[in-house]
Amino acid sequence: MSLLLRLKPAADAAFKHLLLSLLMAGVVAALVFGIWYPGPYGELAGGQNLFLLIVAVDVVCGPLLTLVIYNSNKPRAELVRDIGLVALIQLTALGYGLDSLAQARPVWLAFEKDLFRVVSVPDLIPGSLAQAPQELQALSFSGPKILGVRIAESSDPDFFQNVQLSMAGYHPAFRPERWIPYTEQADQAAKVAHPLAELQSRHAKQTHLIDEEVRRSGREAATLGYLPLATEHPVNWVVLLDRRSGEPVGYLPLDGWKD
Repeated sequence: MSLLLRLKPAADAAFKHLLLSLLMAGVVAALVFGIWYPGPYGELAGGQNLFLLIVAVDVVCGPLLTLVIYNSNKPRAELVRDIGLVALIQLTALGYGLDSLAQARPVWLAFEKDLFRVVSVPDLIPGSLAQAPQELQALSFSGPKILGVRIAESSDPDFFQNVQLSMAGYHPAFRPERWIPYTEQADQAAKVAHPLAELQSRHAKQTHLIDEEVRRSGREAATLGYLPLATEHPVNWVVLLDRRSGEPVGYLPLDGWKD
């Protein structure tokens, strides 16, 4: 009976703690998916799964610890100390999780020859950022920015070194010394973009998705093209872009790779 008498106020306290934890999770979600991982980048850069893991552990463990340690018979000072310790542990874990999300955030949408590639902070070779042009050295905290990538030519002195790095998983977009402003490659991106009609033909069952994204872009379908979007995660997406200006105007969760 005494256990039941203890559990009722403990359950009430744990429930209130759960509500506060869910409120905090909502604030964190607004930060993560509204700023660091906007639009489809939660899925493209793996932030969605990492966020769910962090929040699930934090939201469950905090209230659960409160349920275990809460006892209304404890002196008030002792109870405040115990609950404060739980809150400190929970906030520390949340802070660590947020730091992990920040360190894994996507920073560039890079045009690389005939595709776009998502570049996240961990993709960069450590210590290489100083090799980027001065105007491209700042890594965004407000969602990925767009840039171009200079592809090595066979006549370049470091051509074979670049090939070896690419084979090792360090794509040109991951190497800051090859970054250039996207304005220098926008015309090339527009030139190599595939007609949107090809995507509509290949994915006839997803026509409604394509039409909705075209509507959101504010452009006519005939003026749009697409390029595949490469990521380090197993997902299939394409970037829609204006074939006159090369400006990216939307994203679709469709396979855009040529057979």
